[in-house]
Amino acid sequence: MQDVSTEPGPRQTRLILGLLWFVFYASFTLLAPPLLDDADSVHSEVAREMLLRHDWVTLYANGIRYLEKAPLLYWSIATSFKTFGVSTAAARLPLALTVLALAFALEVFARRAFGSRNSSTGTSTADRLGTRAGLYCGLILLSSFGIFIFTRIIIPDVMVCLWLTLAILCYWLSEAQLIPNELLCYGFAACCALNVLTKGLIGIVFPVGIVLVHLVTTRGWRGAFARVGRLHPLGSSLIFLLIAVPWHVLAGLANPTQGNPGKISFSGGHWIVPQPTDGNVHGWTWFYFINEHLLRYLNLRVPRDYDTVPLLLFWGLVLVWLMPWSAFLFKALATVPWRRGFSRASLDSHQSTLVLLGIWAAFPILFFSFSTRQEYYVLPALPAMMLLVAGWLSSEADEAESFRVPNPLVTAGQQISWVLLISGMVATVAALFFIAHSEATSPNLDLANLLQKNPGDYALSFGHFLDLNAKAMGAFRRPLGMTAFFLFIGTVASFLLRRGYRPHAANLWLAFGTFGFLLAAHLGLQIFSPVLTSKQLADAIAPVLKPQDIVVIHGEYESGSTLGFYLERDDIHILEGRSSNLWYGSFFPDAPHIFETEASLNEEWKGPHRVFLWQDTSQALPTLSGKSYLLIQSGGKEILSNHPN
Repeated sequence: MQDVSTEPGPRQTRLILGLLWFVFYASFTLLAPPLLDDADSVHSEVAREMLLRHDWVTLYANGIRYLEKAPLLYWSIATSFKTFGVSTAAARLPLALTVLALAFALEVFARRAFGSRNSSTGTSTADRLGTRAGLYCGLILLSSFGIFIFTRIIIPDVMVCLWLTLAILCYWLSEAQLIPNELLCYGFAACCALNVLTKGLIGIVFPVGIVLVHLVTTRGWRGAFARVGRLHPLGSSLIFLLIAVPWHVLAGLANPTQGNPGKISFSGGHWIVPQPTDGNVHGWTWFYFINEHLLRYLNLRVPRDYDTVPLLLFWGLVLVWLMPWSAFLFKALATVPWRRGFSRASLDSHQSTLVLLGIWAAFPILFFSFSTRQEYYVLPALPAMMLLVAGWLSSEADEAESFRVPNPLVTAGQQISWVLLISGMVATVAALFFIAHSEATSPNLDLANLLQKNPGDYALSFGHFLDLNAKAMGAFRRPLGMTAFFLFIGTVASFLLRRGYRPHAANLWLAFGTFGFLLAAHLGLQIFSPVLTSKQLADAIAPVLKPQDIVVIHGEYESGSTLGFYLERDDIHILEGRSSNLWYGSFFPDAPHIFETEASLNEEWKGPHRVFLWQDTSQALPTLSGKSYLLIQSGGKEILSNHPN
């Protein structure tokens, strides 16, 4: 049997995970690339304006009410700004810390769930199983492509994963009776409340729904009702309300209904949602709960400024965001005793844990299968899948080292290593093909000139990447080379080590290759970032920009929103773009008059103040009276002015 005396214990495991987190989430990735247009910079600007206005209740973007989001993400970024100053790194720091907390939470969950509470093995073996499961789960999280890529943009969904994980961990510990029950119940309630303040009502729907389904599945309706009665429902409800309710009440009071906005009606077999007009607009309570929750779920939300991912693609993206660990997912899911659980047969604690994780993995995906959905809506299911995969990998390694016969897990792992090897070879060959059939681009070449634009896909989070074509691949030769190298090394080493009955070492090499791929992905994002950000344009005009000058975005605010953040302006004017995030708040009577027409822009263009006009180079230039001067063009965007430099 393999000597395990040198394997890391829980403390060493957390140190390893902390070092990996620092390298991949809290060092160079905080600084580069710059914030991107759209959600990344809009959310950062909301936090900046929160400090500017000293208003921590009503969110504002570009001086206009931004009523559609819960506040916790913005509170955390604003706190970071207040502590470290307004910067790109400070904007990204809260999400980076969230990933660290999530890695530690999953390490604890996996170690306890698959370790010393596993009564089917001896104490020493069980502890090793748990420690390895904790290490694997942390490695899977930190190397997960989905977690990494969706913390490159500032969205709250990784925070949702954290609060959901902590809530389910509290429930699981109360079921295992490892910590006094009352504290865990209050912890569960607090996590639900913080999740509501992070993402809205799914913050309570997901954890409570998962727990109720698990209780009914394992205990039946009567047993579930009795168990809920022992979970301190009154005290827990009070904790939840004390944390979650105050902001909702204050936001409703600060943003009441204005004028006569109309009511939802049903006519001709269709629901008709009233459109706001100037001075006639529903307040925060209607917009947040009805429009942003109910109507969004039913695909009736106004404005209709979003797309929805096709259902099969939505399910398939789970495999992409978990790769390469998704190769083990189906075997891990097969360990869940679904039939015994739903037949309410007697389950031991380990089987009950597997059922809980299976329900958790399925619940968010099924929930969003019946609504509108974005690519990242699967993220709340990923921690459960990571736990199941980590438990399976730990059992596979233990089976190999104990030389048990038959060894179905080892055999399955070897079969999966073939799949990974073939997939790795295909990806390596594809990367080398693009390197061989592309020409290195000039350092000064504007990547946007090589792309084939597909604006119909831009409502998706990474729709701009669909603009890439063979010609543009010449700019990505280095990340393509890194991808080929790391995928080749990781999958080949994993294959050879599994063939040699060393799955633990195989998993570590697979993690090494995956982390290398994340470096390549980050480098690719940096290369592509001039297409996704307007920071280079902001830097060009910042030295000459004066407070009285007017900055105009031709199109939606989100298309050039980095201008607001990096120029520290909350008064960007908008030409032909009264839509998206600024649309609803613009109908409140106190909304600033920032929306331009071609006629009003021409009046300013002829006026004494300098005007900077941002626009996409694919747009037709508005008819401007007087001369216009091109100041900078980069990333498929340009800035013109009525005055020369």
